[in-house]
Amino acid sequence: MSNTLLVTGAAGQLGRNVIRHLIETYHVSPGSIIAATRSPEKLSDLAAKGVVVRKADFDDAASLPSAFAGVDRLLIISTDALDTPGKRLVQHKGAIEAAKNAGVKYILYTSMPSPDKSLVTFAPDHLGTEEAIKASGISYTILRDAWYMDNYLMGLPHSLQDGKWYTSAGAGRVPNISRDDCALAIAAALASDATANAVYTLTGAHLLSMEDVAALVTEVTGRPLQVVHANDEQLAGGMTAAGLPKFLVDMLVSADANIRAGNFETVTGDLKKLTGKEPQTLKSFLEEHKGALTA
Repeated sequence: MSNTLLVTGAAGQLGRNVIRHLIETYHVSPGSIIAATRSPEKLSDLAAKGVVVRKADFDDAASLPSAFAGVDRLLIISTDALDTPGKRLVQHKGAIEAAKNAGVKYILYTSMPSPDKSLVTFAPDHLGTEEAIKASGISYTILRDAWYMDNYLMGLPHSLQDGKWYTSAGAGRVPNISRDDCALAIAAALASDATANAVYTLTGAHLLSMEDVAALVTEVTGRPLQVVHANDEQLAGGMTAAGLPKFLVDMLVSADANIRAGNFETVTGDLKKLTGKEPQTLKSFLEEHKGALTA
């Protein structure tokens, strides 16, 4: 008998990609998949394919046991509540408790690399959630996603306009991975019958400095991009002057600090272990999204 799988945050980019891979790559029956979201109306397309859609609001913990009813394997995608420190941890703990009350047999969670030593502002939320899952007594897989290649599509188009990319990452390097590769691996873990506890760190195959990234962007777009090294205060000041909200400025500066400290410098073969696939290269990703970079 097949497991019933539930994906939280199903209306988000990662959640949608996980469900797409469950159906298209791993051939899971849509009727065995529950897509949970605060806004079920956004998932009418999945409902039309036979996916079960349920409302699940992590700010209303009392509603979650019914949302999780009958679920064997639950994927908790970390929420987008980044503007208030600690809010995500409260949400996640409520979901874990609800899963326990609903009799969920297995939890999967999307975390980040080395949350115990990370300087990124939201690392404590991930570390606390991992600890809560382990304390719940429910078997688990934790999937620690490296910094998405997709994140470059937010800032680099602006940087390419004047040819300068301001960063405080120093000589640090990152093993970027595409969001879709993460979704592929997460879907593989969710669709499996594994019952043992496991922790995977999903990374690309290469460590790249900011100069390496800039060189690839220049090669793909034909537009020069110079890395301009700043300190954290200078970077924060520039972002603030550009109108970014404080929580986002703090998060981005802390991410650069984490890169500078070398805390992202881990490459694993976990993606291939889960999927049999090599990670997409950054050059391939940039080529695929050249239009977004140069828009």
